Amino acid sequence: MTMDKKLTFNVGYGASEPLRDAEAFEMFWHCEGMKTAFEGKVVLNGEEYIVSKEDSYGYADKNWGRDFTSPWVWLASSDLTSKTTGEKLKDSAFVIGGGRPKVGPVAMENKLLGAMWYEGEPFEFNFSKVWTLTKTKFKCKETKHHVVWRVVQETPMSKMCTEIACKKDQMLFINYEAPDGSKRHDHLWNGGNGSGTIKLYRKHLHLNKDGAKPKWEWELVDEIAVAHAGCEYGEYNK
Repeated sequence: MTMDKKLTFNVGYGASEPLRDAEAFEMFWHCEGMKTAFEGKVVLNGEEYIVSKEDSYGYADKNWGRDFTSPWVWLASSDLTSKTTGEKLKDSAFVIGGGRPKVGPVAMENKLLGAMWYEGEPFEFNFSKVWTLTKTKFKCKETKHHVVWRVVQETPMSKMCTEIACKKDQMLFINYEAPDGSKRHDHLWNGGNGSGTIKLYRKHLHLNKDGAKPKWEWELVDEIAVAHAGCEYGEYNK
């Protein structure tokens, strides 16, 4: 199997060398392939499956550190379709990750890193770049048959509203062991068939024809249908 990492989300200061050397965070993350095209074959139970770049919605990242975050939230997909035009977004991908990172013993609530690469235009929601004034709200829940993620990320000039669901019978529990040998995540859902919608906005200066003072308003860039989303959610002791 080969992989072609086409789009990258570099979280920047959150995984910079000084913070790595200081082991500032319990968990670090780098997303080298938020859109990755895989090619090759997989043999499972004696049956051969061909993987082609043309219909591969692959992903590749790296986590490292001393422990995992709880809650753990991760969403990613490059199988995106514009609801405005009905066209496939072939140069687009999004990723969201994090939950409750710790800087030393201090936990940071509601901290997700997010990015959308929309047909060549980057939108970033990165709390480690404090000057961007990124705000995040998220809620994850389990229903009888689904796991559901709702995330709203916003800067003064852009906003991304994401809602994804995945069927439980198409998911599994990841067996992650921390470097100290403990296994704290014993209920961490993981799937690759999440689907839903993203609404992407940018701030637009609206000029009034009647001479009233111009004002900033949210302008919908696109409403996007998401398929084949990678998705994870779990909390310790749940």
